[in-house]
Amino acid sequence: MNSRPLKILIGADTYPPDINGAAQFGHRLAVGMRDRGHEVHVIAGRSSDGPSYDIEIDGIHEHRLRSHNPPTHPYYRLCFPWEMQRRVGKILDEVQPDVVHIQCHYIIGRMISWACKRRGIRLVSTNHFMPENLNPFLPFPDIALKVIAYCSWKDMGRVLGRADYVTTPTPIGAQAMHDHGFGAPVIPVSNGIDAARYELAPGEEVKKRDHPVVFFAGRLAVEKNIDVLIRAVALLPVDLKVHLELAGTGEIEDELKRVAREAGVEDRVHFLGFVSDAELREGYLRADVFCQPGTAELQSLVSLEAMSASRPVVLANALALPHLVREGENGYLFEPGDPQDLSEKLTAVLTASDEERRRMGEVSHEIVQKHSVEKTWDAFEAMYRGEYRGPEGR
Repeated sequence: MNSRPLKILIGADTYPPDINGAAQFGHRLAVGMRDRGHEVHVIAGRSSDGPSYDIEIDGIHEHRLRSHNPPTHPYYRLCFPWEMQRRVGKILDEVQPDVVHIQCHYIIGRMISWACKRRGIRLVSTNHFMPENLNPFLPFPDIALKVIAYCSWKDMGRVLGRADYVTTPTPIGAQAMHDHGFGAPVIPVSNGIDAARYELAPGEEVKKRDHPVVFFAGRLAVEKNIDVLIRAVALLPVDLKVHLELAGTGEIEDELKRVAREAGVEDRVHFLGFVSDAELREGYLRADVFCQPGTAELQSLVSLEAMSASRPVVLANALALPHLVREGENGYLFEPGDPQDLSEKLTAVLTASDEERRRMGEVSHEIVQKHSVEKTWDAFEAMYRGEYRGPEGR
């Protein structure tokens, strides 16, 4: 592969300080390419009111666009096309990137894709979203939401299909795109994980709680189905004295506290709020089992992180999550939305011996190795250079 440093521009409709999988991936991609010696620029909306601005943070050039808070979402920010179109074109003309990588087909991705095709700039697009994920924030009846989702899938095909390479994190995500009419080839490329970051260092010990812990990390959002997890914990045998730790913040935190109170487990459900990377790592390592009850996961980075920390997992049998479970070997799948089934699967893990759980964790760690972040960066770097030949030809 050609080793000449590249000038890479990443377009992200959501980017830190936003806390979600797509935002975190965009930042990890920027850092990964920077660490490989490339010049990295990012176009993203600003996280507060005010004019557009440029700033360099840790060697990454951020171009922040004027944005606005929509009335239907507590923290998501929107950039208006008429305010950003000329700005995006000016950034591209000044930076003159070798390649642009957009992370979404919505507003910023759309504007950048048009501008790139007009200028003949190589374009890579990645889809991290299921259009149905927006439904909880749209104040419309079900029939209207179905129409909006249908139009969004079609729009995704038009916008992302302009790219030289189209990717999504998993094969099942690629299949979902094709099932909804996406015509261009879609390449599954894992979001990647640096498993070593979550392993115990030689001689390191993490203090365990004096009770079993089920751990969840992520946004406290409707599509994560955390209410199902809380109700499942309430159904666990009382003598197990299991506690649930929820790492993250989100728009339904108050509702989830109400669910815990009504289920009678308020004293055993702990809302940790925003946690640092170090605190998150410690949370994985002290947990007895990790649970992801969400049904809209195109990969689930937090599940990969927990598996890197050698934790057993209990995951919803939905979308990409089944690819992370060897039933009975590293954990279990449960029927989405069924707290009784989830409770039974959690019980199976929590009543296993320490040695059995250790072996399950080892299998989790083995599974996650095929998601090595270096393989991911290799794949994208090959696309950036126009040299990608598929998994066998990298």
